[in-house]
Amino acid sequence: MVPDEFKHEPRSKGLLTPRKKKPKELAVITECCTGCAGSPACVEYCPVEDCMFWVPDEDNSPFGRIQVDPILCIGCNKCTSKGPDGSFLDGCPWDAIVMVDTAEIEKEVGVMPF
Repeated sequence: MVPDEFKHEPRSKGLLTPRKKKPKELAVITECCTGCAGSPACVEYCPVEDCMFWVPDEDNSPFGRIQVDPILCIGCNKCTSKGPDGSFLDGCPWDAIVMVDTAEIEKEVGVMPF
């Protein structure tokens, strides 16, 4: 879990209960993230408290980007803009969020709890 001192506003609001099972896929923010000028659409659609949050760009203030806490992500796909059959839904307007197999992420961060 990402420590709270690294999580800046805007932050996702919603469920406070821990996930009950490990998701098959987790949301990952790509380098295409622009942070939507401090009003990111993806954060509003995330249903989990503090799962998505702002990370300021230390070298280029006031710019920044969004980050996902892999321990909190439930893999719901609500933050992306891809719906069934490639249809456009609300979420990231830049397609800067991809869903990645949990096993791939665990190779980088270690085995995650539920």
